[in-house]
Amino acid sequence: MKILFCCQFYAPSVGGVQEVMRQIAERLVRRGHHVTVATAKLPNRSFTSLNGVEIREFDVSGNLVGGMSGEVDEYREFVVSGDFDVMMIKAAQQWTFDALWPVYARIPYARVFIPCGFSGLYEPAYAGYFRKMPEILKLQDHLVFYASQYRDIDFARHHGLTHFSVIPNGASEIDFGVEADATFRARHGIAENSFLFLTVGSFTGLKGHLELVKAFALMKLDEGRHATLILNGNAVRILDSSVGGILAKFVGVVRTRGLKAAFGSVIGKILGKLNTEGTPQGIANNVNHNQPNKTVLITDLSRQDLTQAFMAADLFVFASNIEYSPLVLYEAAAAGTPFLTVSVGNSAEIANWTGAGVMCPSKVDEKGYTRVDEQVLANSMAELMQNPVHLAELGAAGRKSWAERFTWEQVSLQYERIFNELIADRAALK
Repeated sequence: MKILFCCQFYAPSVGGVQEVMRQIAERLVRRGHHVTVATAKLPNRSFTSLNGVEIREFDVSGNLVGGMSGEVDEYREFVVSGDFDVMMIKAAQQWTFDALWPVYARIPYARVFIPCGFSGLYEPAYAGYFRKMPEILKLQDHLVFYASQYRDIDFARHHGLTHFSVIPNGASEIDFGVEADATFRARHGIAENSFLFLTVGSFTGLKGHLELVKAFALMKLDEGRHATLILNGNAVRILDSSVGGILAKFVGVVRTRGLKAAFGSVIGKILGKLNTEGTPQGIANNVNHNQPNKTVLITDLSRQDLTQAFMAADLFVFASNIEYSPLVLYEAAAAGTPFLTVSVGNSAEIANWTGAGVMCPSKVDEKGYTRVDEQVLANSMAELMQNPVHLAELGAAGRKSWAERFTWEQVSLQYERIFNELIADRAALK
């Protein structure tokens, strides 16, 4: 089978979209299929194939709402004229999907689309975009959703679409099939008797780092107890720190969400750099200097060490503002680590599927962003910290469920089955 994957970013870029597509692509290659990924050109990518997956780069950026630039026509021609049996595009609101709207009727092979949450569905700037979306979805041979109830699948149902499957995300049986490293705590200066909280997410301002470190500062500990919080995130914070990065983000937010939102999300970051008091770093510094029974570590761990962090943690905590189907919850389950999460994306469903999670009371605003009261989060963290038996039960249930249902090997088999069925259906019509 010759398969084309289309996604805005791919390895070595780091993120949820990249991880899902890489894990599935590499397993399909190991089962004898030929997989090509069409993606954005990156200055730090020095290879044209990775673990058997061919990579075709295009110098394109943007989307239909903010505008696209670069090799858009070259990308369209590559897709339309490509010798493939099936293609799969991941995520709306970015160029690898949006650029193909005018040429879908010319694509001669099966088309699978993963909407990936429709994060802009409630944004005014995207109103016209989503008015056209039902017709675009009808042009796909199959849709894949990660949740049985969320804004994207509800949108499809509302418009009478039925050609879809629900396939959960997962975690790597390779990454999490290793033994726990007994030296992890010592290597990172974490006491063996310290209760270890962990969160993982890019430092974008939307992954809950600020809410979580505030809650950690508020959390009451029993006398004699010590707690450590690891805030792990990747280099997005480095990109955001440059003047050029801030201005580029400002222009992008103006285009998609308006001037007021741009000032709120971008200019606030500039002010935050001048005064770190209310930032995760500032609050972490305050905790480390003034609360001797607590330690906050802000890290950017390698993938191997991050896996060990999941295994070493006593509780994974997730307070993100917006998500679709967070991979980190599956990874916590794979590590045998219980998780506490706000109601973001389909986190409640993942908690139910894996048996590893506890929900923290939270609210979703009119634009779909999750908000949590830091004191409520602090209380939930402290309550679970005091119940090691319950935590052990959650961790064991999560590890068992992951091994049975949520490895990437098992998930990729579901995609392979859909691809084969679509190809067979097309062959039968000829």
